[in-house]
Amino acid sequence: MISVIIPHFNQPDQLLRCLASLGGQAAGGHDVEILVVDNGSDSLPEKEVAACTRARLLREEDPGPGPARNLGVAHARGEILAFIDADCVAAPGWLQSIATHMSEGAEILGGDVRILHRDPARPGIWEAYESEFAYRMEHYIEKQGFTGTGNLAVRAAVMADVGPFAGIGIAEDRDWGQRATARGHRITWAPDMVAYHPARESFAELARKWDRHTAHDFALYMQRPAGRLRWALRTILMAVSPLVSLWRILRSSRIKGGLRGKLKAILGLVRVRLYRTRRMLGLLLSGAGDKGDGLETRWREKP
Repeated sequence: MISVIIPHFNQPDQLLRCLASLGGQAAGGHDVEILVVDNGSDSLPEKEVAACTRARLLREEDPGPGPARNLGVAHARGEILAFIDADCVAAPGWLQSIATHMSEGAEILGGDVRILHRDPARPGIWEAYESEFAYRMEHYIEKQGFTGTGNLAVRAAVMADVGPFAGIGIAEDRDWGQRATARGHRITWAPDMVAYHPARESFAELARKWDRHTAHDFALYMQRPAGRLRWALRTILMAVSPLVSLWRILRSSRIKGGLRGKLKAILGLVRVRLYRTRRMLGLLLSGAGDKGDGLETRWREKP
């Protein structure tokens, strides 16, 4: 059996779309169950889950997608655990891809995450930006030893060996993946295992995302020798990074909309990197110790 685990937090419409994308998929002869784990939503997505015959609803009060996924794992009956986020859409063949790679001996799969465009011919600024600079799972697997939990599959036995996902104060995908690779488990890049994720609709949404990641990174740096000095150097590099990334944007095949789309990506890149620089500098000068000064939890706040 393949157990699909979906953490959910105040996204009923997106969850319904996600479940619809999974509803009719074959899985190489495997049975499929879907576990939706609500994580403190204003109201439980009972109607949305009931619309999918494969799905059942659980509830985890401890905030954060890591604890929600852990509860799903505890209730899962499958020998293969597949994770996708509630606001994602599984491409046709997503489950089949998981079944095929696992039958070939894979332990952990990291799939490709692409932007779900409203109109590919006319991408918005954040669609263009995130098409190139978000969800680069192949790079994470190759260079950093982890993959994103929004499009992940793992054998239940490997999950038991590595242990649970971390809580809200830690980048749980990076933490879990690096613990897995440290224990000798190999993450396989699966480009045919595709999930589509909508781009953030506003700069405010992106800012909340980078607040969280900046806080996580700052906490890691403060645990290392000369952590503040290294963080200061990283802040300087962040400030000049848009210049370094221009060629990457111009030659990208992931950005839709031709030259206009790439110009939008450049504008988005400059705004995001300058914001990140300001946040990084603020932490450096704030005397926040080894913590992220509360930034890691702001992504759950309502705008």
